Amino acid sequence: MTVLERLALAAASTVLALCIGLVVVAAAGYDPVAFLANVFEGSFGDASATARTLKFTTVLVLTGVAVAIAFRAGVFNIGVQGQFVVGGFVTVVTILWLAPMLPASPAAGVVLMVLGTFAAVVAAGLYAALPGVLKAYAGANEIITTIMLNFVATGVVGYLVEGPFRGEGNRAPNTARLPEYVSLPRVVFENPDFSVVGFAVALLVVALVAVLMVRTTVGYDMVTSGYQQAAATYSGVDAKRTIVTTMTLSGMVAGVAGAVFAIMIQGYYSDPAGIGTYGFDAIAVSLLAANNPLGVVPASLLFGGLDSAGSYISINSDVPVQLIDGIVGLVVLFVAAPELFRMAARRTGLGGEER
Repeated sequence: MTVLERLALAAASTVLALCIGLVVVAAAGYDPVAFLANVFEGSFGDASATARTLKFTTVLVLTGVAVAIAFRAGVFNIGVQGQFVVGGFVTVVTILWLAPMLPASPAAGVVLMVLGTFAAVVAAGLYAALPGVLKAYAGANEIITTIMLNFVATGVVGYLVEGPFRGEGNRAPNTARLPEYVSLPRVVFENPDFSVVGFAVALLVVALVAVLMVRTTVGYDMVTSGYQQAAATYSGVDAKRTIVTTMTLSGMVAGVAGAVFAIMIQGYYSDPAGIGTYGFDAIAVSLLAANNPLGVVPASLLFGGLDSAGSYISINSDVPVQLIDGIVGLVVLFVAAPELFRMAARRTGLGGEER
């Protein structure tokens, strides 16, 4: 499938899903025009809505790229959620541990954020390497192992933030808050949960991964080892080691996502059962982007906008917010069935001659 075909498919999927969603809204007795207006108002209606959309988009870009790295190389990393949780928790613990050793200043804040992010990258990368090793050297199914490791990460981190790492005096199961000087600068938008710097970090990661996957021998070896392991081995590539490398790199990006989430949005770490399903949503984002790191950006913006609209609608409308989840599900369904659109194009004469 060409890039233009993929873009057309994504656009058609989104429009069709939205149209069906409006029909459902009307059938349920609500005003579909008002619902559509609320969707756009909640996504980009003002500076606050735009910042909220970009906040969700930032995390989805990073988790989406993490999924895309593995999927593009033929390895199914369904464990990005767990790696995201591990990365975020390690970031907070590292910063809280190192903060007393440095003077309280903006410069120290930058150092702590860099060190916390580095710790997250290492921890999440190692956590993702485990199922990679099991797949490469023990023949384990990475789908099963990564799904199970999601539960392990959620359970263990949940126990730690509720017990040993619970902030002193906290009623909720949260760690202590990060020092005030450990935060990303709020420029352009005044939203306390979003920083343009965080979004810029996400875009930088996208650019680096895109170059790695397309312009380097490492990226070529990753893709070849995932889809044609025998051919890769014949050409001198250590396919097993490359599978482990792929999973590790995927986990490292998930670690960056966890670090950005912890620093930019939370400022502490809470029970991971309630932090959102960014790692799972990233699968849909990557699918919509055809596992292309660059395509992850507009796909994340779409899903981020829908998430933001859901938050707005739940407060300002009596329309059930679950309809937003339904629209997201329909987008994924239609993207997963591209042949439906190809058949429609052929029958209407828009897709050329049938082969």
